[in-house]
Amino acid sequence: MALDRRPKWLFDAVMAVEAAQAFVVGLDLPGYEASLLVRSAVERQLEILGEAGVRLLRDDPTLTEQVPALRLAIGLRNRIIHGYDTVDDETVWRTVQDDLPALGTQLRAMLPQPPT
Repeated sequence: MALDRRPKWLFDAVMAVEAAQAFVVGLDLPGYEASLLVRSAVERQLEILGEAGVRLLRDDPTLTEQVPALRLAIGLRNRIIHGYDTVDDETVWRTVQDDLPALGTQLRAMLPQPPT
């Protein structure tokens, strides 16, 4: 019997969302743009989120309909990795501020609940 990796990928995605959000607490866009360390950390978490999304959708393509923002996360991951020289800091900032909260909530709700 094959190991179900979906809970691990969901957990990784949720942790990446939470980390990216935590890294920008207390910053505004100019503060984000001024910090190579924070930009690098956030982009790394978005890469993890996007890769977890790739694996989740490969395993269960119906998730595209359930969590449409996963496709956007994958697209941003691809831009960061393959088009690193065209990454727009404001787009990344807006994604973390505007899009990740709802995506994190959706993904968190999909995590398996421990038995009671």
